[in-house]
Amino acid sequence: MNPFRPISISFSPNTEPDDIKLAWRILFQPWRWQKGGEIQKLEEKFKEYLQVKYAFSFNSGRSSLLAILKSLDISKQEEVLLQAFTCNAAVNPILWQKLNPVFVDIDESLNLDPKDLERKIAHSTSSGQASKIKAVIIQHTFGYPAKIEEIKNICQKYNLFLIEDCAHSLGAEYKSKKGGLPAEASAKAGTFGDAAFFSFGRDKIISSVFGGMVVTNNDKLAQKIKEFRKKIDYPSNSWIFQQLLHPISFAWCLPIYSCLNIGKGILYLKQKFKILSPSVYQEEKEGKKPFYFPQKMPNALAALALNQFKKLERFNRHRKEIAKIYNREFSWMKVRICANKDTEPIYMRYPIFVKNVYPVRNQGFLNGAKEIRQKLKKENIFVDDGWHTLPVVPPDTDLQKMNYIRGKCPRAEGVAQTILNLPTNINISKNDAQKIINILSRFIR
Repeated sequence: MNPFRPISISFSPNTEPDDIKLAWRILFQPWRWQKGGEIQKLEEKFKEYLQVKYAFSFNSGRSSLLAILKSLDISKQEEVLLQAFTCNAAVNPILWQKLNPVFVDIDESLNLDPKDLERKIAHSTSSGQASKIKAVIIQHTFGYPAKIEEIKNICQKYNLFLIEDCAHSLGAEYKSKKGGLPAEASAKAGTFGDAAFFSFGRDKIISSVFGGMVVTNNDKLAQKIKEFRKKIDYPSNSWIFQQLLHPISFAWCLPIYSCLNIGKGILYLKQKFKILSPSVYQEEKEGKKPFYFPQKMPNALAALALNQFKKLERFNRHRKEIAKIYNREFSWMKVRICANKDTEPIYMRYPIFVKNVYPVRNQGFLNGAKEIRQKLKKENIFVDDGWHTLPVVPPDTDLQKMNYIRGKCPRAEGVAQTILNLPTNINISKNDAQKIINILSRFIR
């Protein structure tokens, strides 16, 4: 591996030279930072791409989800069902709205399990009292669409709002057999629920470091979301400055960070002195709401997202090509690959699952996914994206503050202990993917 060109799964992996030039140019145009025409252009692109009536931008995916929840007719202390093996950014807006998150286990695709969903709904209604469950959030994990129609049918059966979490899945498709679509037709994730939200975080399908979008075809809901957005502010210029600096900083400094093995220390200092912002704030790990959310999408970040949106199809084609290499090479390894024949994933990550102990040739034993991540790091391959250890990530999230009870979702807890995510982003070449496979083959057999 070239020590000056590290492979990364989460340090702004989509950033290309034109993105860096754009961020650098906008950095010196502060009059463009908050308001401007790029915001509406981005919203129009989303409406056209997804064929939906309404699109509303916000400064993050969690702001987008909070906007949806505030616009639904849900009273305090009522319940929202969502899957375990999720990010606290999906849980916190529920808590901030004074609602109760109820966790559902996952299926083989790492998405919400329809059977466990119906069990938990049935349990809620078995006492004879009115159910407190009002909405379901369906997450398309790592760009693998969930069993959308099955879950949608359950929501219709119990008169529940359906919200699609498309933070990982811009461009993913589901082969619909119902809903008025012709046989074998496909519909994009984000078009099945009452509303959907997307994220443009630094490691998402497209990236503006922070940013999000709500889409819906519901006129009443759209009006409420529009009214809600009018009442909130744009982020401060200092916050926007942090986000513009992020792709520039990592493009210049990440090779030095990895080569000198001091990346974590420098990154910590930059965040401590607020030169850069973290992807998840410390308060969020404890269920608290930073004042950065909810806010409007600033024009500067809309410009970055718009530039990436122009490259979406190329990005997703590349992810699929890398996934094909992994599919072929891992067919002989003892790893389990999640798949659903009715979907067309876009592979934001390529998850594999390793057992607790693997023999390492001439090196004794390597203990599980954690050690494999460390082994790859020594080869200048950074795959620690935080999606491991706990059923609500990052790994230092306070599960009690998230209202998660250990043992309630055993499959999600097991996956968190054994998952290893591999990169698929545009900066990973086919040769890079093959090198990753060659390294893994030393101790995965």
